Amino acid sequence: MHGVLVVDKPADITSHDVVVRVRRALGTRAVGHTGTLDPIATGVLPLVVGKATRLARFLAGREKEYLVQIQLGRATDTYDRAGRPTAIREGASGGAAEGTRAIGRIAVEQALREFSGTFLQAPPPFSAKKIRGTPAHRLARNGQAPMLSPVSVTLHDVDLVALEDDRLTLRVVTSAGFYVRSLAHDLGQRLGCGAHVRELRRLRSGRFTLAQAATLDLIEAEGPEGARRLIPLAQVVSEFPAVVLTAAGTRRARQGNPVSPSDVRPPGPADTETQVEGGPVRLRLLDESGELVAIAERREASGVLHPTIVLG
Repeated sequence: MHGVLVVDKPADITSHDVVVRVRRALGTRAVGHTGTLDPIATGVLPLVVGKATRLARFLAGREKEYLVQIQLGRATDTYDRAGRPTAIREGASGGAAEGTRAIGRIAVEQALREFSGTFLQAPPPFSAKKIRGTPAHRLARNGQAPMLSPVSVTLHDVDLVALEDDRLTLRVVTSAGFYVRSLAHDLGQRLGCGAHVRELRRLRSGRFTLAQAATLDLIEAEGPEGARRLIPLAQVVSEFPAVVLTAAGTRRARQGNPVSPSDVRPPGPADTETQVEGGPVRLRLLDESGELVAIAERREASGVLHPTIVLG
């Protein structure tokens, strides 16, 4: 039972809660995630199962895509709807919606341009970031104000999907480590009205999409049979070009020994990605049946491949 299971996470539970329930459903403890989703968030949560846990570091750094609904006119201490209000912009009639109605599409688009590309972003005080080993959210809940250093993040793309009264909907494509909650909070400050995340749905994590996802209820109903939904190891890191090993090369790789060009099956006319010489530093080593044996690195011009993660 090895591979990635893409879960459509429901709202109002933690990513760890999802892991616990999937472990119970599949009947294995070898289940982990490659990065958390906020409790209020829904959508794509890839879980690594079995030997796929050894590949988690390659998955955590991939870009993400979200659909977010932002509530204008009110900031909260958590930067989302679960928090306590910290600022409200009042309108002539005393309502937050009335006060934000004058904020038009042009003003929002101008403010969003300030966040385009790579910039320094301060994580929310209620986050999993650790301060001297303690999660920031734990310090925040104990009444301490954690000082979190800004980190470099990238907003690759942003689309203004809708602006209706005091609610703003965006589609964003971000780097790993980007906090959509911080974007909402900072955007509210730029607009002068305060804001927080009302709804957040992750549409994609790297190459994993909602089309591949199953609901948590369905996975629990299927039990161990849900293992059929696992994306095979060889496909999990498909961005790494592959070489197919001979039987002797497979034995060497499984023992963690270096693999020479003579251990690689000669490429066919269409197998341009299987060339060892001149290719990327990191490659997938497959056996003759297409199963992933190891991830390897080429460290010298001789074409010798050194397994760094052995799976087969």
